[in-house]
Amino acid sequence: MKRPNILFITTDQHRGDCFGFAGRRVKTPHLDLLAQSGTRFSACITPNIVCQPSRASILTGLLPLTHGVCDNGIDLDTTTGEAGFAGSLTASGYHTGFVGKAHFSTHHTFAKTGRPECQFSEPDYGAGWYGPYMGFEHVELVVEGHNYWLPTPLPGGLHHSRWHYGDGLGELRNELYKKDLGPSTGAPQTFFSALPVAWHNSTWVGDRAIDFLERHGRKPGTPEPGTSAQEPFCLWVSFPDPHHPFDCPEPWSRLHHPDEVDLPEHRTTDFERRPWWHRASMETRPQGSAEVQAVRQNFSRMPTPDDKQLRHITANYFGMISLVDHQVGRILDALRLQGLDEETLVVFTSDHGDWLGDHGLMLKGPMAYEGVLNVGLIVRGPGVQAGVSVREPVSTLDLAATFYDYAKASALAPVHGRSLRPLLESSRHTRDSALSEWNVAASRCGVELQLRTVRTRDWKLTLEAHSGAGEMYKLSDDPTEMDNLYDDPGYAAVRKDLLDMIASRPRDQLQQPLQPSGIA
Repeated sequence: MKRPNILFITTDQHRGDCFGFAGRRVKTPHLDLLAQSGTRFSACITPNIVCQPSRASILTGLLPLTHGVCDNGIDLDTTTGEAGFAGSLTASGYHTGFVGKAHFSTHHTFAKTGRPECQFSEPDYGAGWYGPYMGFEHVELVVEGHNYWLPTPLPGGLHHSRWHYGDGLGELRNELYKKDLGPSTGAPQTFFSALPVAWHNSTWVGDRAIDFLERHGRKPGTPEPGTSAQEPFCLWVSFPDPHHPFDCPEPWSRLHHPDEVDLPEHRTTDFERRPWWHRASMETRPQGSAEVQAVRQNFSRMPTPDDKQLRHITANYFGMISLVDHQVGRILDALRLQGLDEETLVVFTSDHGDWLGDHGLMLKGPMAYEGVLNVGLIVRGPGVQAGVSVREPVSTLDLAATFYDYAKASALAPVHGRSLRPLLESSRHTRDSALSEWNVAASRCGVELQLRTVRTRDWKLTLEAHSGAGEMYKLSDDPTEMDNLYDDPGYAAVRKDLLDMIASRPRDQLQQPLQPSGIA
């Protein structure tokens, strides 16, 4: 078989159950069709439940304590990043591109770092800079992408900012974005933005991805005029949504009526039933400068909404997902029009999820409930089974190894993940477990934590290594994670088995932790 093209599409803060095919009342027709024509994984987890560590793990195939990005605000080492799947595929003859939100480096830095994503270094990258970056030959970046902070004005900003302000309409776009078309719901970080869809960054990411496919998307082995053969491509398309603020534009913000969205069965806080860090991480004041505390208090935390507010938040969140789904449909149509459907491995996933009201919690933080740990994973391509749902515990950590397998490429550095190809092409293979880990800084939630999570088909355990406290749920019987069995003597043997799985992690952690360069 020829080496396939690889089209890798990700979202940001997208729950694993928020797809039409997963049973939620969210409209995702294009992703539903992708799942029908490929294989989906219902128990895929993220190696970390916030952005920067999870993205670094996807790129490198390494767990966070090994690549060193243990929380947001820590920059991925350039050498480590360049040895990830993009650099490895580039070295093996692939043309590699990245469009959208990267977040391999910190944007809200304390000082200039020289990285293209750094708020103080962006102006040093001129209009002609399109990479290389972290192994990708060609990049077109949306820095941040969550309009709580508007696009960086020129001469700062990168590719999206240049488009946003380049025609002189940037301030008009900003004013339209901030305008709330109502009705006002009182839900925090939630409004009906007046920004036209054509000017939304999800549309910009879709447009730039299509442009890449039209410029580089010839079939592998098809000669280009004046050349012997066209190299295959690997393109990572990274949408910044449906990350908060919940600011969906019309008409997508009206697509799901608040009265018709589904809410969690258990949507009140229940800290008295949980390990100590649940309450502490939500009620302790974050440490750090006034700027750090303001971001963590006002942006990273959200009080428990009432049902009316949660319905409006959920409807807006669903609308953001549907807008991304529309862009995915456009991209897949462009792939088809290029005649590349059968020559391309298409992969869709997210960096992490969102609690979205589970247990009265919003957004994300150091509680590894399924809403934030579980992410959707869909794969379609040559040799991949169609219409199959896999329940084996896997991780987005496995994607780098999967890309190497299909691309017949050698990794430039060791990886922790394992290729998903056996699971994609046969129903005979199984997996025991998948791991997630997070060293939480006190600047995030006021307490330092060392969280280690293991997920099997039926069970999940999270250990807080400092204190030895933990939580353990039998997901097959308790999918809403109500009954913590960690200290139940009747399940001591299960707890030991799961703790042994956590302890089996390769002993290759960085001896000197990387230091944060900023907030996020």
